Order: sequence, then C-alpha cells, then structure tokens
Amino acid sequence: MKYLDKSIIELHQLLKEKKIKPIELVEEAFERIENNKELNAYITLNKEEAKKQAYELENKEVDNILFGIPIAIKDNIVTKDLRTTCASRMLENFIPIYDATVIEKIKSQNMIIIGKTNMDEFAMGSSSRTSYFNPPKNPWNKEKIAGGSSGGSAATIAARDLPLALGTDTGGSIRQPASYCGIVGMKPTYGRVSRFGLVAFASSLDQIGPMSRNVYENALLLNAIVGKDEKDLTSALKESEDFTRLINQDITGMKIAVPNYFLSDIVSEEIRNKIKEIINMLENSGVTVDYLDVKYLENAVTLYQIIAMGEASSNLARFDGIRYGHSKENPENIDDLYYGSRQEGFGKEVKRRIMVGSYLLSGKNAKQYYNKALSIRDDMKKELTKVFEKYDFIIGPTTTTTAYNLTDSMDDPLKSFMDDVLVIPVNMAGLPGLSLPVGFSSDNMPIGLHIIGNNFEEAKIYQLASFIEKKLNLNLNPRGDQ
Repeated sequence: MKYLDKSIIELHQLLKEKKIKPIELVEEAFERIENNKELNAYITLNKEEAKKQAYELENKEVDNILFGIPIAIKDNIVTKDLRTTCASRMLENFIPIYDATVIEKIKSQNMIIIGKTNMDEFAMGSSSRTSYFNPPKNPWNKEKIAGGSSGGSAATIAARDLPLALGTDTGGSIRQPASYCGIVGMKPTYGRVSRFGLVAFASSLDQIGPMSRNVYENALLLNAIVGKDEKDLTSALKESEDFTRLINQDITGMKIAVPNYFLSDIVSEEIRNKIKEIINMLENSGVTVDYLDVKYLENAVTLYQIIAMGEASSNLARFDGIRYGHSKENPENIDDLYYGSRQEGFGKEVKRRIMVGSYLLSGKNAKQYYNKALSIRDDMKKELTKVFEKYDFIIGPTTTTTAYNLTDSMDDPLKSFMDDVLVIPVNMAGLPGLSLPVGFSSDNMPIGLHIIGNNFEEAKIYQLASFIEKKLNLNLNPRGDQ
C-alpha cells in the first residue's frame, strides 16, 4: 500500500469518491510505523481505537479535507483514555480523563490519532535524548538526532509514516527538529492555538503547532487547530481564517530583513552558503533583501535559560507523588514522599532545570534575574517589532549545524540551549516562525530556512514558504523514492 505517499488533496478525493476507506490509511500507517520502529518515534500507539474510529467513519459523509487523515500527537498534549507520559517516568502510567482543546478540534474534523510521539522529557532538551523511553532517530541517518523536543513527531513525518503531526515549541522545539529532519514545522503566534491540555513547561513561551511534509498541508492543519478558547486565558481573540489563501500568490515586491547575527560565524559555512543561495534566488524573483543589525538576539539563550527554567520549576511543582504520576513506595513521612517521588520520577535534565529555576525565583533572585530577564525580553520584542514596520519577514537559518550524532555532547548541558540560539528569539517575542527544508549538506542531511513573520501573519509566511518550496522542488523522502 502506498496511499500515504499521496497528497492530502488526493487522499481526500479518494475518500470522498469511496475509492478507499479510512481503515486502509490507518492500517498502512501502522504498517509503516512497524517497518520504521527502529526510529523509536512513538511512545504509545493508539491501534485499537484508531481502527475502531476508522470503521465508524466508513458510514459518515466526508465533510472536510482532513476527514479520515491519520495524525500523530506529541506526548505532552493530553488525550482522553490514551496514555500521556511527557516521555518521563513521572507520568509513565498516566491516562488523562479529558482531551486538550487541540485534540477536541482534531476529533471534530474526524482525523484519526495514530499515537503519541517521543520527545525530550517534559519538552526539556533539543535532541529528544532526555526521553525516559530512549531517543528517536533521524530517518536520514539513524546515527543522528531527530532534534527536540518534538523529535518523534519530526521523525515520523520525515520517514513518511503519515502526513501530519502536532508538536510544541517553547524555544524552537517544532522548528529545530523540522530542520534536522527535512520537514515543515510552524510555531504559530503566541495565543493563536489554545494551550489548554498542554502539559506546561514554560507557560509564557509554550505553543502548539503543526508539522508536515509540505507547506500546504501544514497550513491545512493550522486551519483545524486555531481559535479562541475560554479555557485558556492567554488564547487570542482572533477570527478563524484560511491559512492556505495566499499560497501560489506572487511575492514580487516583498521586503525581507536578514539579521547579521543569523549569518555570523556561529552558523556553519555550509548552512550560511545555502541560505545565501536562497537569498539570491529571492532577489532574482523581485524581493528586496537587506542585512541589518538587530539588538538583543545574542542575549536570547541567556533570557531563555532564566525565564524557561523559572517557569518550569513553578509548573513542575504539581508533580508531588500524591494526586497523579509516580509515587514513592512506602515513604517514611510526607517529606520523604515528595522527595522520593520527584527524585525517582524526574530525569537528570529535568531535575537540573527545576533546581536552577527554583534558585532563580527564590527571594531577591526573582527581582535580580527573572524580572530583569522579562524586561530585556520586552526590549527584544520591541526591536523585532520595529523590523516589521519596514519589512514583511525576517529570515535566516533555522539551526547552526545539521543534525549531529546521537552520542555527541552528551554531557554538555549548554549544548541543548545553543542548538536553539537562532529560534529562541521568536518565542521571546511571541511571533510566528516556520522552518522549511531548502537543501542538503555534503553528508546528505537536511538544511532548514527559518521564516519569521509579524504577529498573526502566518498566511503570509506560508505564501513565501510555498514559493520557495515550489522553486526548489526537493525530494524530501529519505527512502529516495517519490
């Protein structure tokens, strides 16, 4: 069966004309996942429920383009009656009793959830190597990382197991693995997608977003998951819109800014050269490209460490061994229960971040570090917003290198932050950003272009991204066949 190599438009037509049934797509997806099981992209598969739903859909009218399409969900988004672990021993056996808002929206479109994807524990990391269930592998080279924290979602899309997945992005965790795995990943404007039912890491930065094989299908999935949600106080009051509407429209006259920092020597020469090729292509297509200095970009990692770790220590305080999650057996007293449950339940990286975050928020430190970081973050946001007064987009590479070996830098806690140095500013400013594959390195690993837009201008990002995608016409299948 090769139905899942077809576009969603083609699959929609086949389903509508009753030439195929949803169960055929579901069975093919599970067959592909089984064939690619060494990628370790999934923590939990939803086999029985997915097949049951597929059979039920046979008798329903195909009423939208995503009807019957299989989708994977990152394992920090809660799914009713389907295990949600956050890739942690702490939640190894946690079965939620409700659905996240995005899951309700996906189910309302009659999409079929295939399983929960592997990730960094509680989304803390940039290589998915902090997973309690061992890391996912990159389909382009199984000795390399898939990126993180949405590594499993990126790997399963890149391997062509299924067309769509949800990831989450706190400091680049959709876009960075998308770049490493050669897929399209969008981090929407903060507040565009409800966070209700997302297990919180850093609440002022977290955002759920779509991951896909191509730009058009990414926009289709974003269509399905956006909208104001009364259960999320940070949810933006925006009318729903069709994010595909500008795809195929002319880009002549667009103005693009390239921060000099994004093409400095922190980025490998091979990636810099590839991005410069794309810039030349855009200039030859009637686009104005200017290089400029943007303040505070080099402070992004420091700000992220302070803000994200502080918020993480606060958010993870709820895992106390009492209400849900891992609980120490036979504790001597309440202190022993708290200490033992958290000591056994959390991995090394999560414990490190909780400890640093607790220190940053304690006593005078909160004012000295966290409040100061929020102030500088606000300055960074103003600087980036100022750029959009003159330019339509900011572009640059998504990552400083291509995906590296699973065994590299295992004991370097700073490495995971520096992997995200180019993508963190987008989360700091709450802006939308997309990673698009634009070529390959000399060792055949994907290279990603990062397109940053102004608030709520995702449709414009898709317009530019689809133009570049069509112009390049890359074969992004690691199997080599179309």
